[in-house]
Amino acid sequence: MAELLPLFPLHTVLVPGAALGLRVFEPRYLDLVRECGRQGSGFGVCMIAEGAEAGAPAVPAACGTEARIEDFDTGPDGLLHLRLRGHRRFRVASTQVRGNGLVVAEVDWCEPDPVAELQPQHMLLGEVLRRILEQLEVDLAVPEQRFDEAAWVGWRLAEVLPLSLEQRQRLLEEDDPDLRLDAMFELIR
Repeated sequence: MAELLPLFPLHTVLVPGAALGLRVFEPRYLDLVRECGRQGSGFGVCMIAEGAEAGAPAVPAACGTEARIEDFDTGPDGLLHLRLRGHRRFRVASTQVRGNGLVVAEVDWCEPDPVAELQPQHMLLGEVLRRILEQLEVDLAVPEQRFDEAAWVGWRLAEVLPLSLEQRQRLLEEDDPDLRLDAMFELIR
């Protein structure tokens, strides 16, 4: 059953488990943050398929990720700064634009990734991720590292590798963690 979800279209792709910093200044998005705070809910982050981040409502991609606010502050620039974390994936069934310019979508939630071990042909990707994180000294602020789990390794690679927006979006749209890892192999060759 479809559910209504306010969207924040961006020139980025948020994957499940990834962190995202966001500065909020437009009234429609300040209203969105207030509404999410009151309801204890998240909002959708979708890559912009057509349009811009500010101004007229943008056309969102057909697949996105629910974002939950982990922290907020007022920055030195006086703007609201959010720290978000990606959660569930969704597919956009339809959109409407509210009077204030906020895009709201009817979404269908994607099935959660199965908890499955890395297949032998993907073990190298787990090791590549481990080495990338060691070299970058990146703290993904993820409660536990799961280098032997297919979905976790795939999403973390999608988060840290220098991929184009379109490549990252294709990975987000893939429902099968093993096929996502197969696609990752093709991207890093």
